[in-house]
Amino acid sequence: MKKFLLTTAAFALSAGFALADTVRLGTEGAYPPYNFINDKGEVDGFERELGDELCARASLTCEWVTNDWDSIIPNLVSGNYDVIIAGMSITEERDQVIDFTQNYTQPDPSAYLAPSADVDVSSGIIAAQSGTIQASYIASSGARLVEYATPEETIAAVRNGEADAVLADRAYLAPIAAEDAGLTMLEEMVLIGGGVGLGVRESDTELKAKLDAAIQSMKDDGSLNALIEKWEIGVTF
Repeated sequence: MKKFLLTTAAFALSAGFALADTVRLGTEGAYPPYNFINDKGEVDGFERELGDELCARASLTCEWVTNDWDSIIPNLVSGNYDVIIAGMSITEERDQVIDFTQNYTQPDPSAYLAPSADVDVSSGIIAAQSGTIQASYIASSGARLVEYATPEETIAAVRNGEADAVLADRAYLAPIAAEDAGLTMLEEMVLIGGGVGLGVRESDTELKAKLDAAIQSMKDDGSLNALIEKWEIGVTF
C-alpha cells in the first residue's frame, strides 16, 4: 500500500486539470442503484442523475467514462478522467492519494447477505469487493475475507458456496434479497466510512470548489434528498 500511495502521488503532480471544455466523470457502471449500465448501454442510476445535475449547476460540460473498480483511483490520478463518481466512501486512506468533495450521501449501513439467517459472520468466510471499505472491515474483524473484482462475483460466491455471506452497501443488497428467495439479509449491520463523495486529483482545487458548491446547492434546495429517496440510497440530509 505504501508503494501504491507513493506511485499515485507522483502521478498526481503531473496530471492536473485546468477546467477544460469537457469534464470526464469516471464511474464503475456495475453497482446499482448508485451506477449501472442500462439496456441502451448508457450509464444510469442515482449517480448518473446526480452527476448530470451537478455539471449543469456548475456550468460544466461533462461526459461519462466507465472504469473497473480496482483501478479507478490510479486512472483518475493518471488523467484518464477528472472525477470519480462511483459510490466511493470517503476514507482517510483514500484521502492520502486523492481529494474528496463534501459527501453527497450520508454513511449507508453495510449489510450482510447470506443463504440463511444463522450464519456466523464473526468467524465465517465473508465475500467483499476488493478495494472497498467492506473488504477492509472484514480483514480486521476476525472473519476470513475473500475478495472479488466485481459486486456480481461476491453474490455468486455466496450462491455457489464459496462464501458464507457477502458484506456490501445495504442499498445494493436489498433488491437482490427481495428477488432471490434463497438469500436473506441478516439483522446485523455495520456503519463504516464517512459517506460518499466525488473524488478529484489533489491539484484540481478549482474543479473541487465548483463541485462542492453544486452539491451544497442541491442540499440547500432539497433536490439531493429527493434523488436519495427516489433511488432508495439511504438516509437523507
